Amino acid sequence: MGKDTIADLLTSIRNADMNKKGTVRVVSTNITENIVKILLREGFIESVRKHQESNRYFLVSTLRHQKRKTRKGIYRTRTFLKRISRPGLRIYANYQGIPKVLGGMGIAILSTSRGIMTDREARLNRIGGEVLCYIW
Repeated sequence: MGKDTIADLLTSIRNADMNKKGTVRVVSTNITENIVKILLREGFIESVRKHQESNRYFLVSTLRHQKRKTRKGIYRTRTFLKRISRPGLRIYANYQGIPKVLGGMGIAILSTSRGIMTDREARLNRIGGEVLCYIW
C-alpha cells in the first residue's frame, strides 16, 4: 500500500489553518507541486519555496490569512479542503459533469490527461478527469 500524498497535503494545510500557523511543510512530489501551484495561483497560499533536507525535497508554503470585520469584531476566514477521490474509491467526471463548488465560489482540482487543473480550466478545455479535491 502506498501513501496518499494528496490527503497528507490537504490535512497539513487544514491543520495549519486551524491552528493559525503561518507555514506548512509537506513532502514534494509531482502531484503535490502541481496542487500547490494551483493554490498559489488561486490565492489560497501566499508563497511557496522548495527546501532540500538530507536528500529529500519539501515544499514550504506560507498560508494566506484573511481578516474580515463585522459588528462583533474581526474574525479570520478559514480555508475548507475536502478530499473527494481517494485510493479506495476513485471519482471521475466528464467535462459536463464536473461539479461546481459552492456555485462557483470554490474550486475543484482535477487530474486530467493534460495535467492537474481547476474545474474552470477543465470546462474551458472540454476535458474531464479524476476529481481530486474541493477547496472553498
